[in-house]
Amino acid sequence: MTARPAARSRLPAIPPLPEDPPDPPPGVAHADRRPVGGITGVAEFARDCFRELPRDGEGGRVGVELEFLVHDRAAPERHVPIDEIARALPPLPGGSRVTFEPGGQLELSGPAAPLAEAVTAMAGDLGLAGRALAGAGLAPAGVGLDPVRPPRRQLRLPRYDAMAEFLGGPYGPLMMCSTASVQVNLDLGERPGARWERAHLLGPVLVAAFANSPLAGGRPCGWMSGRQAVWERLDPTRTAPVPATADPAEDWAGYLLDARLMLVRDGADRCRPARGGVTFRDWLAGRPGAPGRPPTLGDLAYHATTVFPPVRPRGWLELRYLDAQRPDAWPVCVAVTYALIMDDRAADAALQAAEPCRDLWSEAARRGLAAPRLARAAEACFRAALEALPRLGASPVLTGEVAAFADRHVSRGRSPAADLVEAVTRGPGSGPPTWLT
Repeated sequence: MTARPAARSRLPAIPPLPEDPPDPPPGVAHADRRPVGGITGVAEFARDCFRELPRDGEGGRVGVELEFLVHDRAAPERHVPIDEIARALPPLPGGSRVTFEPGGQLELSGPAAPLAEAVTAMAGDLGLAGRALAGAGLAPAGVGLDPVRPPRRQLRLPRYDAMAEFLGGPYGPLMMCSTASVQVNLDLGERPGARWERAHLLGPVLVAAFANSPLAGGRPCGWMSGRQAVWERLDPTRTAPVPATADPAEDWAGYLLDARLMLVRDGADRCRPARGGVTFRDWLAGRPGAPGRPPTLGDLAYHATTVFPPVRPRGWLELRYLDAQRPDAWPVCVAVTYALIMDDRAADAALQAAEPCRDLWSEAARRGLAAPRLARAAEACFRAALEALPRLGASPVLTGEVAAFADRHVSRGRSPAADLVEAVTRGPGSGPPTWLT
């Protein structure tokens, strides 16, 4: 989880290097040179991913990571340099860590905390950052796919160079440089398998409810979640949902084994793309085309950071399938997701409604809440979340925001994306684009 210290955040001089990717599970470091130990070693690594990290205080925490495409208010088609964004940002007292994605997307990652505390801290940091950006003539776009600009990579670092070569076009550059999301990170709890199942089964309904990326090149792209459409068109061995059986750790081990190698590290500061469709399983077996040395535990930990399924276990659960939202909507996104996965009573009602939609990932991305089955399921899920939020410590204000979102979007069968499409088809107005916050 984004369980980073809640110290005051000061912007680093440069974004974190790709050789320092997200932390691996407990007991494994990216520099770990011990041999993997065959299939059994991968299985143990996968099981570690479902062992909750040690923590201070009570469970039930959530970590919030918000990505934003940053635009020039006066010239939204201009690619804003990362340095220009960085200079505008002040220290963030809520503890959010500031990083950048390859295309210059701004990411704020808050420390893990109970729901009300996490939302309040992130809202304060984002408000401060938004005001500072506005003072520099910039605005974070509350949308999941760049509505007007073609992809342009700003970070020229070894990991991203290898990733770009491996993924190729056109969807690799779009994913790396033109997408933004709300990532919700949740404690595993005493029954991690139950939360893992809920996160997957609810995925299509939540994708539809919060679909918010319908534009590309200044016009509708044919999808309510164009961001999700981009991810679906990448390497499916690393972006498809993890197949579900009775044992989540076993499923995750199989996924890691059968995902194609994206890159191999040659020393501390060098990465090269893997070629020929070689999987981690092939590498373990020493098959033709695999790297010339046996994989280490560090290689396996690094490989796990290069696969991007909708839900990923890392000592917590990462939910990666939600489009970026406007400032008045991302807390709703976090609160509803939290309630439906963390609260057993809400989960029972939500899962019953969502079960018929469990495989509708593509329909959710294309049609959003215009798909009747998804709309009916979303209404039931929001009712369950609204009932649960007061007992989960949500403030009346946050609960009211969820109710207002349900009235505006869910009960009307209109994903947030529908408002953006409507604004574009009406023609340009006198003010800034509606997707600028």
